[in-house]
Amino acid sequence: LVRSRGLGDVYKRQRLVFVNIRRLFDIFALRTSSYEARDRVMALYAPIALFFIPIVLMVLVLVGFMAIYWALSPLSIVESFKLSGSALFTLGSFTNDAPLLMVFEFSEALLGMILVALLIAYLPTIYSAFTRRETQVQLLEVRAGTPPSPWELIARSYRTGELNELREFWHDWHVWFAEVEETHTSLAALAFFRSPRPELSWVTAAGVVLDAASLMLSTVDITREPRAAFCIRSGYLALRQIASFFQVPHNDDPKPDDPISIDRHEFDAACAYLAQTGVPLVADLDQSWRDFRGWRVNYDTVLIALATLTMAPYAPWSSDRSVAGTHAWQLK
Repeated sequence: LVRSRGLGDVYKRQRLVFVNIRRLFDIFALRTSSYEARDRVMALYAPIALFFIPIVLMVLVLVGFMAIYWALSPLSIVESFKLSGSALFTLGSFTNDAPLLMVFEFSEALLGMILVALLIAYLPTIYSAFTRRETQVQLLEVRAGTPPSPWELIARSYRTGELNELREFWHDWHVWFAEVEETHTSLAALAFFRSPRPELSWVTAAGVVLDAASLMLSTVDITREPRAAFCIRSGYLALRQIASFFQVPHNDDPKPDDPISIDRHEFDAACAYLAQTGVPLVADLDQSWRDFRGWRVNYDTVLIALATLTMAPYAPWSSDRSVAGTHAWQLK
């Protein structure tokens, strides 16, 4: 849960806890018959895994100091265990008068207090970051529907007369991506905390905003908004950093003509829906498709990988293709 190089071993142990608990949750989640039931199971994953982190750290400290006491004194293993536990939890029920052991006792007691203090300060930080993230995700539903889609976001903005006035919208999401990158790599457990509602997710929300910005820049016939381009760049850089943190393989320098998970038929269906709702489109859809691919290729792989990693709810052009054959979205 930390990025400091000096705490690399601690991070590896924490990762080991999260990975093994995730395997257990996957077994139960994949046995469920609906996504709602799966979401209820997975909603417990991050809190339970986070709860076990201080327990594992305490056990490691307990065993480590027990080995020190056993190696530096004539105490038996059982007596060393009692001394370590008494010092770690500041019980004082078992002590030793040897000066060297007393130094380690006080050090262990101090370390235990520090771990507890860090945990107390850590939880409010996670909740604050979670609240800021979910506020934007909830607000997106108003514009993009449920499940959210990029074409619905554009269509509703057109119907309300805001299609040419989305500058602040792109700026807000530009900032949101920057915050998510920082919090989801420094507080890695946060990536697995699910939205309060099963049909929403920070991953699918990111995909909708990025796809909407890509469509606006490539296909919608309005004055070009530079902040939409900055929003895309902020978004794919954030997703790449999070993917790298979780060791998800991806290409940091894709070519504009590299393959993406969206085919031309899906793009044409989205354009047809936008045209049906009255959104002005550029005349050359072939060039629009090439431009859209050039934007989408920057985040296509990491978006789908993160949707799979977090078991995100189904949404078009993102999590719907993270599990092959599970769900097919049709434009209506």
